[in-house]
Amino acid sequence: MRENTSESFTKGAHHVGLTVPNLDETRRFFTDVLAYKEVGGIPDYPAVFLSDGATMITLWQASKPSTAVPFDRKNVVGLHHLALAVDGDERLNALHKRLEATPGVHIEFAPEPLLGGPTRHMMCNIPSGIRVEFISA
Repeated sequence: MRENTSESFTKGAHHVGLTVPNLDETRRFFTDVLAYKEVGGIPDYPAVFLSDGATMITLWQASKPSTAVPFDRKNVVGLHHLALAVDGDERLNALHKRLEATPGVHIEFAPEPLLGGPTRHMMCNIPSGIRVEFISA
């Protein structure tokens, strides 16, 4: 007997897990720049769990950072980028200015219309090398 599949089995992302070469540097980016709160961790792994109240990010320390392969969005299966919602265009513009002044952040492009529509977004690489998109919601 086939199940009724009209309703999705999932209800959104519980968390996103990212392996990073420098756990402390990436934690500071999320807590100091984006104002995430640290909500837990596993010291022996090591890992930290961070949240903005809606999305939880798990950061895992790469076991051998010196030999870890840098992010390559066009040739590695998996994460292409992490997209985070920002509360309106004014906050997106303020975040852009903050990111421009943050060491280790590379701005790929400043806030612009998304696919020619009214929604605006920007893209950057954070200090861990992860590509992050911020979208005005």
